[in-house]
Amino acid sequence: MQQIDMMFRTIIAELQQRSFDDAWAADFPPTGRFVSVKVNNRAYWYFDEPDGAGGQKRRYVGPADDPEISARVQTFRGEKSDYKGRRKLVSVLTREAGLLAPDRFTGEIVEALAAAGLFRLRGVLVGTVAFQCYAPLLGIRLPMAAILTGDADIAQDYAISSEVADSLPPVLDLLKGIDPTFRALPHISGSARSNAFRNQAGYRVEFLTTNRGSEEYADEPAPMPALGGAAAEPLRFMDFLLRDPVRSILLHGAGISVVVPAPERYAVHKLIVAGRRLQDAGGRAKKEKDLRQAGMLFEGLQQTGGGRDLADVFREAWARGPAWKGALAEGIEAIPEEYEPAVHRIYGTIPTL
Repeated sequence: MQQIDMMFRTIIAELQQRSFDDAWAADFPPTGRFVSVKVNNRAYWYFDEPDGAGGQKRRYVGPADDPEISARVQTFRGEKSDYKGRRKLVSVLTREAGLLAPDRFTGEIVEALAAAGLFRLRGVLVGTVAFQCYAPLLGIRLPMAAILTGDADIAQDYAISSEVADSLPPVLDLLKGIDPTFRALPHISGSARSNAFRNQAGYRVEFLTTNRGSEEYADEPAPMPALGGAAAEPLRFMDFLLRDPVRSILLHGAGISVVVPAPERYAVHKLIVAGRRLQDAGGRAKKEKDLRQAGMLFEGLQQTGGGRDLADVFREAWARGPAWKGALAEGIEAIPEEYEPAVHRIYGTIPTL
């Protein structure tokens, strides 16, 4: 796994900060104010601004005990957009540092969702679009074949969606603003709710959530009040993936500040889901992609100093019981040969082996 020069890593850090600053300024103009609200004995920040009709509209910001959010609230001011300067930084990173930008359409999808408040509402990019964001986060180069995708997967914890008392604008309207051929897809369960949208070219945007653990919620999409009319597919292991997500940058346009799973959780999660894929043609192709992405992150994390965190997360998954152990062992058994040393170094840290 090839690391990029320190100069480019410094540019990434600056771009990440400036993109986050710009997103914050767009979400919270100086005409408004922050207010602290207690919900179930926990404090949260909300933002009040004039609604143009003599009243106020309120939007959720985040937990008051999040130090990054609280620090920004204390220093709130109307930062000015630096769009042209950030575009130059993105160009340097893609043309000179060799980092890969997403395809234009994916970039436009993520940009529209980000501008609508997806990450403010604690949505998380998952899947291959998230994987693209680990290159700038870790300062490594990833091969083009590892990041090709025809879809965008977004996840949000079910409890968060139920509690934030805020929402995206209608998701289907946002997507039609990019491509009017987007349509909601009927769910296999026959539910009236839809968690997936597709355009005529076959590009798919899907919403996922944590499994609530009861049979009555299985096999049908969960209502998600914060997702602008979209439901979400509950999946096993999603709670593990979404714990303690991190910020990164998607190298589209002037850079999009995004939230993705912690890379060590993404890597271990990919091993788990690879071990549970169906053995038909589609399942085998997805399994191969899962394993290659996991292998690259196992290798990249150990090269860039994240090996200890990776080992801790691996042990956490291993301790969750026989089903988790079986899926992990099956994924490890199938890992491509080139990534075996990196994976087995972490596997060998399990004390019971």
